[in-house]
This record gives sequence, structure tokens and C-alpha cells, in this order.
Amino acid sequence: MMRRTMWNTAAVAALLAATGCGGGDAGEPGDLSGSVQLDGSSTVYPISEAVAEEFAIEHGTAVRVTIGFSGTGGGFKRFCAGETEISNASRPITDAERELCTSNGVEFLELPVAIDGLVVAVNPANTFAECFTVDELRRIWEPASQVNSWSQVRDGFPDQPLKLYGPGTNSGTFDYFTEVIGGESGASRGDYTASEDDNVLVQGVEADESALGYFGYAYYIENEARLKAVAVDNGAGCIAPNPETVKGGQYAPLSRPLFIYVSRTALERPEVVQFVRFYLESAPELVPAVGYVPLEAAEYEAGLSQIGPGATS
Repeated sequence: MMRRTMWNTAAVAALLAATGCGGGDAGEPGDLSGSVQLDGSSTVYPISEAVAEEFAIEHGTAVRVTIGFSGTGGGFKRFCAGETEISNASRPITDAERELCTSNGVEFLELPVAIDGLVVAVNPANTFAECFTVDELRRIWEPASQVNSWSQVRDGFPDQPLKLYGPGTNSGTFDYFTEVIGGESGASRGDYTASEDDNVLVQGVEADESALGYFGYAYYIENEARLKAVAVDNGAGCIAPNPETVKGGQYAPLSRPLFIYVSRTALERPEVVQFVRFYLESAPELVPAVGYVPLEAAEYEAGLSQIGPGATS
């Protein structure tokens, strides 16, 4: 399983202690029991993991929270089959996935939880790649691309092999990147090192001086000393990813919302209700603590209002 660095865990605990966050109306620790199972996006995984850890501190371990990271698409397959209560997603549910849920009688809530930027990263030894245009990224990643050397990306770049690392096809990160860069979801060359685990991609770029990869912003921040982020030019100049440019939309087109999808049937169980409430109430502190950009307070309140009557113990 992927683990966050210890300073992140400490930061989360300190923030919650300082703010008193954590759904104080949920009852005393140990009041709840049962299980909550999540799967899906590896990008959303660190947020859900942090929430689960702090939920255990608040409520004890009688509620068993398990989290997988099979990718957004893989998570929706399980969720729409009724195998999980919550699906982590780094893109909105597709029409086909919605139809699968409907055919299986799975009704759900879509709850935005954070904003993320996709980082295009190279090895720190790369001294020439500082900014890519969207067109350059498209030519690198489009189906049947023949760009296999840095010199083919731009005149003046060295004649060195270009090694690519990116998410697998079950990843919402893959879907989003291919849509906004290639113009069609799923439109990508296939001759690259793929993984649903962003940590594998980080390690690949770190170990290869000729590497180029893309993954969620939080994974870049966690490994900032081992990677080099490249700015992106969407026609308005080179914009580097940071919390301000991601939240403000200047880091275009690689900013996106992150979601959890919650089964309405599962919300009839008190442990699921309280976990989701805790998730949304804790998100303003936990989201930045693990490297993402939080939503406005009103957006979390809107999510809480969707949970409906009976959500508070």
C-alpha cells in the first residue's frame, strides 16, 4: 500500500488538534462499528487515507475502513457492482459507468472534495526542459506518436532518448490528461511505462535522466526534491503548478476537481454517514496537509447538505 511521509501524518494530526476539526456531533469514540470500503483513484487515495487515519483517532477502530487504489475506472466498476460504499474519482463518472450503476440499482451522491493539478515532471538532471506548450505535449503523447527523442520535441533539445512514464488506462488521471491534451479521452500512445500507482511513476522519473512523466500534484509535492516540474504554456505564457495557479485556473488545462462518490444505500448505515460527514468536515484542513488544494467552505457545506436528514447522530 502507498504510505504518506511521516511529516504529513504529523501535520494532519496537528492541524486537527489545533482547529478542533472532526465532526464533534458524531458521538464518543467507540459508538460506531461496522466497515467502510473505498476504492478507485490513486490521486484521491492520499486524502481518503488521511481521513481514515483521523477518523480512527476520533471514533476508535471498531469501524474498519479499507482503501484500494485500482484507478478511477477500476473503482467505478466495483462501486457500480455494489462492492464498495465509496469510490474515489479523479474525474466525473462517465455515461457508461452511470448506466452500469443504474442497471445494478446503485444510486449515488457525487461529492467534490479537492482541486488537483497534473504535474508534468522530468528528472532533476534535465537542465533544458523548463516549459512545454500544450501542442508539444500533444505531439509527445498522441496515438502513434513517433517522438522518441528529446530533439524531436523542440529544436535545441539534445538528441537523447525520451522515456515516458504515465498512468494506466484505468486511471482518471489518464482519462483527464488525454482529453485535455489529446482532445479525446483515452487518446494516447501505448509505448510508455504505465502504472496505476503514482509512486511507481515518481520512482521511474527519478531514476531516469531521459524521463518525462505526468501524475497528480500531491505526488510531486511529496517528492519535490527528487523531481523537476515543467511549466505549461496554454497560450498565456508558461505557468508553473502551485496552489494559487491550480485553484485559480491559470494552470490550464491541467487543473481538475477530485471527487468521492457515495452509495445512497450505504448512507443508511451510521458508520458510512459519519465517515462521509467527517470526510467533508475535515477536508479543509486535511486536503492541503497532504498536498492538494481545498474547495471553498461553501462547497463542503453544499456536500454536507446532500447527505440529508438523519446524517447527524
